[in-house]
Amino acid sequence: MRRVAPAILLFFLAPLVAEFLLGDFTVEYLFALVLLAPMYGGGAILIREVTRRTGRGWPSIVLLALAYGVFEEGITTQSLFDPDYAHAHLLDRGFVPALGIAVPWTLFVLTLHTVWSISVPIALVEGLTVKRRTTPWLRAPGLVVAAVLFGVGSVATVATSYATDHFLAPWPALAVVVIVVVALAVVALRLPPVPGQAAPAGGAGAVGAGGAGGAGGAGGVSAGATRAGGVAAPAAWVPFVAALAAGAAFMLARELPTAAGLPLLIAAIAAVPVAVRAWSRRTGWGAPHRLALAGGALLTYAWHGFLTHPIEGDGPVVTPVSHVVFALAALGLLALELRALRAPADRAVEPVHAPDPAAVTP
Repeated sequence: MRRVAPAILLFFLAPLVAEFLLGDFTVEYLFALVLLAPMYGGGAILIREVTRRTGRGWPSIVLLALAYGVFEEGITTQSLFDPDYAHAHLLDRGFVPALGIAVPWTLFVLTLHTVWSISVPIALVEGLTVKRRTTPWLRAPGLVVAAVLFGVGSVATVATSYATDHFLAPWPALAVVVIVVVALAVVALRLPPVPGQAAPAGGAGAVGAGGAGGAGGAGGVSAGATRAGGVAAPAAWVPFVAALAAGAAFMLARELPTAAGLPLLIAAIAAVPVAVRAWSRRTGWGAPHRLALAGGALLTYAWHGFLTHPIEGDGPVVTPVSHVVFALAALGLLALELRALRAPADRAVEPVHAPDPAAVTP
């Protein structure tokens, strides 16, 4: 059980962040994890395990997370195309008839899944598993179970969405979604592996050279020279504040008129990866910075939840209580992350290597 504990934690953390911390569900609907975890959690596990088993790093995780978002919103819920999804009029602003989608909603919801539904939970669970951060957590049978759960969860979501809205996107649109998902997955798995991080073919328990602070731990850069000419990475509070600021701008953009909101949305989405790509090439980039980014994103959801009206379980008492409970849970999780970060096994500065443009990761 201890060997697979990180995967089990990720299985439940992904939907808890994606739906409950965001504010869509109250504590009364925690039972819905039975329905939500198979797709969210199964997807997060598959993305993390495939990436780490093939020795790849965060660029691959992010691309696969984006593929997950396209799959969920384009195939299972079809909110990218449904003009009356959840009666929220999501396509009213910025709709492009030729594409059949609304650009603001598409960018917004795909970023939600890429960052918060998948990447943040993976980063947080990996942060708690210091010695096994970049090595597989599951063997082949576990991967099969995760894949089956993901498939069952996806089918259940399709059935639930259709039963609720009676909407089915045009087949050409669905075909394009499938092509995009496959293309993103292919690109993600064609990125070069991180040197020293590839796991043994049969082992989920072996710790490779990149396990607890090797090349993979540093974000994945090739050996041989210093990063970015020896320029030091910023203090961890800098990416933390950057993540909070970008998160605030991202959420604010959704509330503005399209003419002002769309440019702000694009800027918020682009700013963090550009900054992280530059910072992660510098000497000293490591676990504190990764936690800072994930923590800033997590707290963005925590405060935004207080401004959200749940789609299930809303009430004058249960709603604010739920927001407080989930926000406190997020703070508690970050406290555990800090404790793991300060553990002796993770105190050593990660090795300095030369940057590999395709492999540098946060």
